[in-house]
Amino acid sequence: MLIVVTGPPAAGKSSWIEAHAKPEDIVIDLDRITVALTGPGAPHWNHDPLQQRVAQRARYAAIDEATQHLDKLDVYLIHTMPSPKAMAKYKRLKARIVVVDPGRDIVTQRIAAMRSPEMERVATRWYNARRSQRSAGMPQASRAW
Repeated sequence: MLIVVTGPPAAGKSSWIEAHAKPEDIVIDLDRITVALTGPGAPHWNHDPLQQRVAQRARYAAIDEATQHLDKLDVYLIHTMPSPKAMAKYKRLKARIVVVDPGRDIVTQRIAAMRSPEMERVATRWYNARRSQRSAGMPQASRAW
């Protein structure tokens, strides 16, 4: 099964996966991939754009390969803000969508403490998109945490 975990930056998506995934599951998390591809002491967040580009390419390859084996294993995929095209793909793959959102106040505090200021803009976009989806009457995924 494909489990797509979405939510704003610093919401706890990785922590949610750590609490639910088993050792034999596949976890596709851009932050973890970037750390795996960078040298010792590299930050866990706020990566250099070139490092992120390389990691993003590895992420796409991991998604392509892992989704071919959904009958044999569970795949946890972090996707902060999936596009309508991505959501259509996840629907075709019969993915479970999990939204991790501890609330805007907590997210804002975590970003201030742990992330770059640019992540505040990403969080604002995420919350605005969620509000637009609700206004349009779109069904909402299950909320976690």
